[in-house]
Amino acid sequence: MTNAKLAATLPRDCFSGTVVFLVALPLCLGIAQASGVEPFAGLLAGIIGGLVISLLSGSQLSVSGPAAGLIMIVVDGIANVGGFPAFLSALLVGGAMQFCFGVLKAGRFAAYVPSPVIKGMLAAIGLLLIVKQTPVALGLAMGGAPSGAGASYAAGFLETPFGTTSVVACALAAISLAILFGWESRFVRRLPLVGLVPAPLLVVAFGVAVTLGIDAFAPALALPASYRVNLAPLDSMAALTSALAAPDLTRLASLDVWRLAATIAIVASLETLLCLEAIEQMDPQKRAASPDRELKAQGVGNMLAGLLGGLPITSVIVRSSANLHAGARSRMSAFVHGLLLLASVFVLSEILNKIPLASLAAILIATGYKLAKPALFVDVAKRGVNALVPFLATIGGVLATDLLIGIGLGIACSVVLALHPNLRNPFSIARHGNEFLLLFRKDVSCFIRVKLKQHLAQIPDRATLIVDTSRADFVDPDVRHMISEFAAQSAHRGISVSWR
Repeated sequence: MTNAKLAATLPRDCFSGTVVFLVALPLCLGIAQASGVEPFAGLLAGIIGGLVISLLSGSQLSVSGPAAGLIMIVVDGIANVGGFPAFLSALLVGGAMQFCFGVLKAGRFAAYVPSPVIKGMLAAIGLLLIVKQTPVALGLAMGGAPSGAGASYAAGFLETPFGTTSVVACALAAISLAILFGWESRFVRRLPLVGLVPAPLLVVAFGVAVTLGIDAFAPALALPASYRVNLAPLDSMAALTSALAAPDLTRLASLDVWRLAATIAIVASLETLLCLEAIEQMDPQKRAASPDRELKAQGVGNMLAGLLGGLPITSVIVRSSANLHAGARSRMSAFVHGLLLLASVFVLSEILNKIPLASLAAILIATGYKLAKPALFVDVAKRGVNALVPFLATIGGVLATDLLIGIGLGIACSVVLALHPNLRNPFSIARHGNEFLLLFRKDVSCFIRVKLKQHLAQIPDRATLIVDTSRADFVDPDVRHMISEFAAQSAHRGISVSWR
């Protein structure tokens, strides 16, 4: 970009970058909280996405950072490989795999993944987000009131059949959800303020205001520290160094680490390429970006995240669309958002620690609902069995096992359903006297050999068999070979075979 062009677009990009920062900040914190890691890990992923990936990517509008779609991979991965340092090793390898995908020009293969499978994967992620974050929103996931807290906390908690719940957390989550969903209504969107204030930012600001107000005027109802963001203050270089986490490279000998790395690489690449395609379609200038270059940029970012202690990074549609709607002109807006995230770590830690986890949980529940809204299920069902079965199979596979197996199950169902017409009735045999016409109506695969062999065995002696392949675009060589063998072996019975 020339200096003149940069000077012309920088003011608008600075404004857009600020808007994206306000959207990304609560999402980075919420995704870290839902992943069970330190808040700094989420912010670090956003910083790397802004400062590094934005410069390496060819996309002018996409914004990268931690993604809600990878939360379950992080949670299950940390549990399966034995801790966060081992997970970082898998993330480092996964980033290297992504970079290799880009070098091998594998970006085009994402287009071959059936859309019902992708929608099923996102819907399953949404359902998991709702299930996992509901206890946090109700104040049930933090162990209730602190032991030994005495009467000062008793007023803020209630005993329920599900455990001890925080009244304040429940109220905050309910009001936050009302704000998030109300912000999308037609009536509210007519107000000028709506376009300037992102709903997640408003939810976080409301949560901080309530926390400060209760701390000052009703300390008996105050949320304990375990119910709030707990970001260590970074007031020195030593504090910054201690906040970083290093990968445990000794765990690279574990097969679980490599399996997790492959899962991260595949799912993160899919999410990135889907976002890239979506933002290109939304871009008024229709600027295209190389998917292979994007994969290499994301790979570098995830390798850095693995080395420094961040969460997995993808291109994220929520932040990218916010960037577009805010009027971004170039990728400098994403860079500005990264700078602001970096600055917030140093100067806003005290304010960030006032954010209730219930507010962040409400943001993630709303995100999960958007991924798995009932209208999506209705839309897929209207497309017929060939779309519904892979969609539901992917959801079931993800919920029962993990993302990679769920995606594989959905793709397998799509392949079987695509082959089913050929397997069911790909040919017919018509008889006219002593003549038999074998007519192939569709592409012929090797899977029909058993059924075809049964029909050929019923042709009587001294008959004529005409094989008509004029309506088939493809006939498997094994099928041709089987018919040729039948002709050779049946010659002594007086059966003649000819091809049309």
